[in-house]
Amino acid sequence: MAELGITTNTQLVSAYIQKLGEPTAAIVEALRQIILSTDPEIAEEIKWNAPSFFYTGPMKPFNPKEYKRHIIVMNLHKRILLVLPSGVKLNDASGLLEGGYSDGRRLVNITGMADVIQKEPLLRATVKEWLKVTKKEYSQD
Repeated sequence: MAELGITTNTQLVSAYIQKLGEPTAAIVEALRQIILSTDPEIAEEIKWNAPSFFYTGPMKPFNPKEYKRHIIVMNLHKRILLVLPSGVKLNDASGLLEGGYSDGRRLVNITGMADVIQKEPLLRATVKEWLKVTKKEYSQD
C-alpha cells in the first residue's frame, strides 16, 4: 500500500517505535509482537499518541467513544504502561492487572525486558480472556 501513498497502521506503528530510544523501542516491539501473535483478530494503530491494539472481529453496533474494540493502549510517558480500557471485566486471579479505576481501566506496569519475558504468559492469557469475554458480550451471534 505504501507504493500508492497510503500508510498502513502497521507502518505507522513501526515508524513510531523506530523513533523511540533504547531500551524502550526494544521493549515496546517485544510487547507488540506478543500481543499481535496472540490472536489473528488483533490489529494495531496509533491511538492517543502511542501504539494500541484492538479486536477486528464482528461486534454489535456501539458508541465508538466506549472503546469496546480496544484491548490495550500503551502509555509511554516516563514509563511503560499497558492500559486495558475495559480491563475491569476480566477475572484476573494472577495479579497482573493493577488499579481499580471507576472508568473500568486496568493497567500492566512494565519495568524492563526481563519483566516482559516474565509477564508474557500472563499477558497472553489476559488478551485471550479479553477476547473471550468480548466475543461473548458483544458478538453478533
